[in-house]
Amino acid sequence: MSGAPKVRSLNVADPEARPVLVPGGNKTRSVAAAQKPASKPLSKTESTEVAAAKEKKKASTPASDMPKLRSTLSAPSALRRHEMLLQSNLSLNASCSSDASTDSFSSRASTGRIGRTSLTSKPTQTIPRTDKLEAKLEMNVLEDASVPPSELVQGRRKCAWVTSNTESCYASFHDEEWGVPVHDDKRLFELLVLSGALAELTWPVILSKRHIFRDVFLDFNPVAVSKLNEKKIVVPGSTASSLLSEPKLRAIIENARQMLKIIDEFGSFHRYCWSFVNYKPIISRFRYPRQVPVKTPKADIISKDLVRRGFRSVGPTIIYSFMQAAGLTNDHLISCYRFQECIAAVSPSTDEINEAKLKLNSKAEEKTKADRELLEGIDLELLEVVDDLAIS
Repeated sequence: MSGAPKVRSLNVADPEARPVLVPGGNKTRSVAAAQKPASKPLSKTESTEVAAAKEKKKASTPASDMPKLRSTLSAPSALRRHEMLLQSNLSLNASCSSDASTDSFSSRASTGRIGRTSLTSKPTQTIPRTDKLEAKLEMNVLEDASVPPSELVQGRRKCAWVTSNTESCYASFHDEEWGVPVHDDKRLFELLVLSGALAELTWPVILSKRHIFRDVFLDFNPVAVSKLNEKKIVVPGSTASSLLSEPKLRAIIENARQMLKIIDEFGSFHRYCWSFVNYKPIISRFRYPRQVPVKTPKADIISKDLVRRGFRSVGPTIIYSFMQAAGLTNDHLISCYRFQECIAAVSPSTDEINEAKLKLNSKAEEKTKADRELLEGIDLELLEVVDDLAIS
């Protein structure tokens, strides 16, 4: 390079004697960049040369810098430096490839297409709502066809869950009590207690121990049950403790106390219960066992009202079992012979109608007799008042 000779300061060391390690890697600085400015300001020609050297360094590539490295460094150090540069380039390429794959995966994940990325892939076909409904109906028909018809038990067709292998106590309960409207407070309390026991036992087990329930709870007289000593009832080893758990036993005694309050308010417990169904049983008309629900909105309403009044262990499922047993709802299958019998039990007989007419006539006669006596008393009082006025 032509120009005036450069004047170096004696205080600046020669940078060409050793390489410089920087964070970006083992790279040597160029001579012009490594030099520090002298104590004296550079001349105009020197400043132009330094600027030209900086531009040359920016435009130069690593390949063009290699001859300088070879000239300034020894052979072993140059070989080590070359190996380090190769390793750095390999690691850089690997990181770039992993970044690219990560970016591509992220972009596909964000669009929801991680699997196939082909643009020609067909979208999943959605089944119309009508087709789904038709498929559901067909499935129900197939299920109904697979359900065997209710078998004849003792020459009669009963509900599908009552077979020839059913326990005799449960079969008799189905044939005689289940679904028959009940209006007696003691029997309603008994059915409420037995339905609550379904949370721990099954109907056959409960019915087989029914006589024990009646002995422990004094024939389900709510007045007598409300006076029972809870500590004696729930003591371990007692007869009651062998039937139900302690919370259930305490709930029965508390329910008897709350039942007395309802009797004082409504006159009887059966009026309270039947008021929720407008004093008429609900006729369900189910054809298949799968249609019989576990609970209903009506049972939920009764359950909430009982809980509000202080009853315990009266969830919607228990209350619906109570409604089925007490005849508040007729859940016999329409193929069962008891379905029509329970409906007939609701409609009053001729004798009951005549008895009701006699009661109405007797009440009317009593009312007219009372009215006559009242009128006679008023007439006598008027005559006395008239006599007093005449004397005065």
